[in-house]
Amino acid sequence: MRLALFQPDIPQNLGANLRLAACLGVAVDIIEPCGFPLTDRALKRTAMDYGENVAISRHSGWSAFRGAQVESGARLILFTTRGSVRLEMHAFQPGDILLFGRESAGVPDAVHAAADSRVAIPLAGGARSLNVSVSAGIALWEALRQTRQLPAG
Repeated sequence: MRLALFQPDIPQNLGANLRLAACLGVAVDIIEPCGFPLTDRALKRTAMDYGENVAISRHSGWSAFRGAQVESGARLILFTTRGSVRLEMHAFQPGDILLFGRESAGVPDAVHAAADSRVAIPLAGGARSLNVSVSAGIALWEALRQTRQLPAG
């Protein structure tokens, strides 16, 4: 299981997602460009002391990430408010990559089209969306639960 972040806009959310991934034992793919300078120093500061506990792969753009994803044979599961499958109805597999879009704009239509599944987290009426880190936490936990990959601790 991997967590992929498409062109993150907010460094604090990236940091929260890196901490989430470290705590749940999953690797992270960062699809650049980011909405902020992502130097090695900034990445270390963003990840705080969790950076040592998470495998991070940086991709120069969508096509670089997509090439690596296709080569790996992993399914790409996009989380979107336009998802056609509710989270609890989706059957996850151990090698899935869970993709989350930009805080400000989600992902472009080409990324939607490339996804093997488009999943929505159900929200109460009138609610527009969750914070990307909160969404990633809910989705990762459910995917790990279904595939019996939750941390033992």
